[in-house]
Amino acid sequence: MNPEKLLKVKDWIENLQKRGIITFSRQEVTNIFPLQSEISLRNSLNRLANKGSIVSIWKGFYVIVPLKYASRKIVPPELYMDHLMKYLNRSYYVGLLSAAAFHGAAHQQPQDFFVIAESPALRNTNKKGTRVIFLNKKKIVNTLCISLKTETGYVQVSSKELTAADLITYQKEIGGLNRVSTILNDLAESLNFDNLNKDYFENVPVSTIQRMGYILEVVLEQNNTANLLLTKARYFGYTFQKIPLKNENEIEDCEINSKWKIIINEQIEIDE
Repeated sequence: MNPEKLLKVKDWIENLQKRGIITFSRQEVTNIFPLQSEISLRNSLNRLANKGSIVSIWKGFYVIVPLKYASRKIVPPELYMDHLMKYLNRSYYVGLLSAAAFHGAAHQQPQDFFVIAESPALRNTNKKGTRVIFLNKKKIVNTLCISLKTETGYVQVSSKELTAADLITYQKEIGGLNRVSTILNDLAESLNFDNLNKDYFENVPVSTIQRMGYILEVVLEQNNTANLLLTKARYFGYTFQKIPLKNENEIEDCEINSKWKIIINEQIEIDE
């Protein structure tokens, strides 16, 4: 018999942590302790959860709380998100405000953690004040993401250029165009559209490209970056049709930006 099967659940979990592993599934516990009843195992896990040693992040999936986070009894989502998404067998990336924070957007200390995952949609979670918001896409393109090292492994994060696009696409979920533009102002100088390939333009809506180009050029005065985006969009066959800057607003008698085909029905202000 495997010696680990002689241990208590508590000892087995402590051993995982010593080996640098901070996540496990309920099924793993059942496999390691086949002679214990379901009630006994559940009670053992509940005791550890009540003590704050572990947290149930998802049904059947647990995170071990490292000592440095013991006072909060919760672990930052970036430390376990890759493990959770593998457990759920779902492609994903950390996006929006959370990705912007990874990329150094100075204004961003997001209270929520944003994850974009492949469809079907996942339910949001809220554990001890840490809310994970899941947004869904039909397809996750890994070439548009980067892998960043964390204390416990790696996490998939949208590139700066994909982050910029998603901020526009999901503007309503993060507070509107003023907030989006403020974040883009932090990211704008480091955006590199020159390296983008067809994956980007096949997976970013043309309306997003138009709005992003308009904001970069007119609001943020990043003319070179905006012109490069336009050049790449034309190279990959994008054609622009007139669209409102903000869908919800009226468009009657509004000025139109001829370059980006944007109906200017919203005045944008950024926080400096």
